[in-house]
Amino acid sequence: MVFENFAEGQFALLWATFIIALVMGAIVNKTNFCTMGAVSDMVNMNDMGRMRAWVLAMAVAMIGVAVLEFMGLVNADSSFPPYRAGQLIWAENILGGLLFGIGMTLASGCGNKTLIRIGGGNLKSIVVLVVIAVIAYFMINPFPNSDQTLMTVIFYDWIRPLAISFEGKQDIGSLVAGENAGTARLAIGLVLGALLVFWAMKSAEFRSSFDNVFAGIMIGLAVLAAWYVSSNVGIDVDGEVKTLSGYVQEWDFLADSEEGKPADSRPLSAQSFTFVNPMGQTLGYSMSGFDAAFITFGVMALLGVICGSLLWSLVSKSFRIEWFVDLKDFLNHLIGAILMGFGGVLAMGCTIGQGITGASTLAVGSFLAFGSIVLGSGLTMKVQYYKLVYEEEATFGKALITGLVDFKLLPASMRKLDAI
Repeated sequence: MVFENFAEGQFALLWATFIIALVMGAIVNKTNFCTMGAVSDMVNMNDMGRMRAWVLAMAVAMIGVAVLEFMGLVNADSSFPPYRAGQLIWAENILGGLLFGIGMTLASGCGNKTLIRIGGGNLKSIVVLVVIAVIAYFMINPFPNSDQTLMTVIFYDWIRPLAISFEGKQDIGSLVAGENAGTARLAIGLVLGALLVFWAMKSAEFRSSFDNVFAGIMIGLAVLAAWYVSSNVGIDVDGEVKTLSGYVQEWDFLADSEEGKPADSRPLSAQSFTFVNPMGQTLGYSMSGFDAAFITFGVMALLGVICGSLLWSLVSKSFRIEWFVDLKDFLNHLIGAILMGFGGVLAMGCTIGQGITGASTLAVGSFLAFGSIVLGSGLTMKVQYYKLVYEEEATFGKALITGLVDFKLLPASMRKLDAI
């Protein structure tokens, strides 16, 4: 997809992103595709249906990226965010994932689910969105009249030194094969993806669930489609094709004026769906007075998912206005949103951003982040459940230790409460 000028290329990228996100939003609403729901089903009912759908989506995206990247049609090496960066921020992936998992449980859904709920008429999720957006924005952008961010003030000095630096990139293909990473990524992506598909589809009950199978395949394809579009929009400059981000970096030499220049070149790099950082980007777009220079892939993805969910809610007549039940409900959502804001940026993505988009690049950090999100959410549900059943007898500490025993992360001898 090569265009004659930057404006045409950017227009194509942004509206293609919106359309793909619109479809994804409608599908997620229709099928109730949800990580928190998947974890809840798994932990509380031993039902793996929605978790299999999630794994199927991951597998579809992983296989697709492996094939298209090998063909030169996807550029995951120079992605935004940089999933394969040579520095593995493992502590941030794990801590951020845990915080995000706890937060999404308290706030009734992850970043993507928050947008879906807004489209369905849930006003509580608007509050969650605003809180996440403010934190995500200031985790990356400095406070007014300052050079400090939330990241530098709270986290950077003690957590970033824990990162591990590699000579090459941190994806499994690069770690295994070094200079032959391309071939290794294809082989690993195909084999691992096939194993994940096998695990998801081996359940007859899952195979009989149209919504779960449909959701897994279509969400995986939506992530892949975004990778493809964002990797292949280029500008013809005297016979040489420039990427959108590359064009912006050379704007002063290539463009006739400053008109139409984006505020930042990074959000024009190859990428796919993630939703915490885009919430911050959307806040930045609003704070700019809706300056077109601040419209990004992420902003259009966010709007597309909300509109897709709204469309399905209206078609299915499921649109319902919902507000907080009481103060406790408000505080749970507020705390959850705060944790998701911090956790999503630390982990460098949400359930979609790391669990599907990041995992499709085979980045080690993405698997750490997604596993931590699931663990954080599952433990939070265990604590809530034990405290509900045992009431005063179940202190937070007892409930947490018992939950860790249930997940086989502590020996059975440490159990504080009888299993339920």
